Formats: sequence, C-alpha cells, structure tokens
Amino acid sequence: MTDTNKTGIDYLLDLNARHSQAFMDLSSERRRYRGEHPTEIAALKCMDGRLHLPVMTQTALGIIQPFRNLGGKFDLGWPFFQTIIDHWVQYSIGRGRHCLVFVTYHYARGDAHRGCRGYNYDTNAAKEAAIKLKNQFLNVYGKGAVVPIVCGIETDLEALILHGEDDGTVVDLAKIKQSSQIELEELLSSLYPSMTERIIRDMIPLVRGNIRHIAEVRASNRPIADAEHKEWVLGVGRGFDWLHAINTAFIVGPFDPNLSVAIETAAKLLKGNIDDGRVDPNGIVLLTSAAFRDEAGPEYHLAREKALFLSKFAQDIIKAKVPDLLPHLQILTGFTDMDTRKFEVIERLDAAPVKKKKIA
Repeated sequence: MTDTNKTGIDYLLDLNARHSQAFMDLSSERRRYRGEHPTEIAALKCMDGRLHLPVMTQTALGIIQPFRNLGGKFDLGWPFFQTIIDHWVQYSIGRGRHCLVFVTYHYARGDAHRGCRGYNYDTNAAKEAAIKLKNQFLNVYGKGAVVPIVCGIETDLEALILHGEDDGTVVDLAKIKQSSQIELEELLSSLYPSMTERIIRDMIPLVRGNIRHIAEVRASNRPIADAEHKEWVLGVGRGFDWLHAINTAFIVGPFDPNLSVAIETAAKLLKGNIDDGRVDPNGIVLLTSAAFRDEAGPEYHLAREKALFLSKFAQDIIKAKVPDLLPHLQILTGFTDMDTRKFEVIERLDAAPVKKKKIA
C-alpha cells in the first residue's frame, strides 16, 4: 500500500473513487475518440497491475476493454468466457464496428523473475498459449471483422511487442523511434496484411502512444525494483478495471470452469508473499466483485447475488486448500457499475491484527 495511514480496504475504496472520478471526467474525450476511431478494442491479459494498457498507449480510460485472469490464461472453449466474448463481438458488429483483440503475454527484459508468475516465469509457454488463443479466434470468427493479434508486454519499459500475422515476425516498439502516419501504416500493413485499413488507422494511435510512453519511461529513470511482486489483494470476479496499481492484486476472473483451482493458485501465491516477508500480514484483502450496467433492472440484483456467491466460494476454497491464509483476510464484497467504474460495497469485514510469530 502506498498510504500507510489507510487500512487495506480503505486504500482500495479510495483508489476506486479516484479512478471512477477520472473515468467519468473523460467521458467527452471517449466520445470524441470513438468518433474518430470506432474500432472496438479488447485486451486479454494477466491480472498483473503493471499491465495498464490505457497508460501504456496513452489512451483514455474505457477505450480498451480489459479481460483479466491469472496468468492471462483464457480458452474460447470455456462456456462463460465464450458467452462474454461473443456478446462483445455481436454488440460491436451490430453497431457497424470492427473488433481488434490483443491477446497478450508479459515478461521483463531485465529479470525473468519480474515476469509472469501465472506461468512460473516461462515466457515461451505464455507466448505459445497466446498464439493458441489467437488461432481459436481465427477458427471461430475467421479473417474479417474480428482481428486477434498476439502482443507481448515488456514491463521494464512498458513496451508492446507486436507479433505479425504469421507469428514469426516480431516488432518491439522499444526499438522504434517516433514515426510518421505513413511509416506506421506501412509497418502495420506489413505485419498484418489481412487487416483492414479501418483497423490499421485505429491501431496507429495506440502504437504511437506506446512509443511516446516508452520514451517517457526511459527519461524517468524509475527504479526497476518497484516492479517486484508484492501483491496483497486477492480479487475474484469482474469489474476490476480500476485496480491497476503495481504490486497490489492477484485477480482471478470468473471465466475458467476450474475456478476453484485458479483461486487456490492465487491464494498460495498470496500466502507465499506473506511467508517471504514481502507484504504486511495484517493488510491482506479478499476482494470480490461482479459487474453490471443497468441499475434499474435485474442485472443489478443478479450482480449482487453473484458477488456474494463468489465471496463465499473463494472463502470456502481458501479454508479447504490454504487455511493458513484465512486468519489474515479482510473481506470486501461489492459490485461495479461499468458505466461509472464505481464500486458499491455489499459486505466489509476488517480482520483483527495477526500477531507475528516470534523467532526462537
């Protein structure tokens, strides 16, 4: 936590309030941007808080729709995931928009252990999984209105690594200097020969924004140590677009049919952070969220029930599989209005302080 005067829960609620206000303040900017660049953009990515694509691409909050899960692991065979994705695709196509899907993996060029814990720091395995997922999209939607691309995210410089259509050609944007519109069009056209002009034009602002961002990261000389894994939150559910603080959360989306295994894995990683002395054992939070848009209809009440179920489900898994984590947990359950990104609290339980064991 960055503010030692706040409890874990208070810090999270304050973070959400600030993000929600920033999101709403940018509503006119989003409308303007979508008018110029109508392609709908999604990013399938790991729960790691460093992977904040709006910051990396210098685009307004809400332009890129994130789908987050432990290790960035997804499969279009998962029933709930395919339903969510197809709803997003049909929504976009129904409004005459193309769909660009960033299928991502991440790593750190300076140290493998700043990479993806969900893949046990095996970048090749993460990359292969991303290529497999991209091919699933092609098998389902073909080459047309829905365009999936494999994209690495290098977290030391926060650089995008664009994999070409054939998966063999790779362009590291950390090695690209600021280029003209024509040069960027030529670059993307060579990487993605099947991509329509519309999508290429709408992808260029993200590429140009990332090139600018990389230059700013280099100029800042920020300490790389800030990227070490020190997560203290276990998030379960959806509606976590606002939770992108570094070293904060393991997030498990409700997509994997083996959800209990994903929760167990994240809980063990969190307990490992406690055991290794990387986090305060009294500041651990189980955060559960569901997402909704229609506050007046049943969607709102269904989201409430889903959040309560996921909270109990996660606690039951932790009790059965990682019981030593249970005494450390503060509980925060709520749901997120996707039109405002505001998190509404349903239940809150601040745990009693856990005494550190004396070393004999």
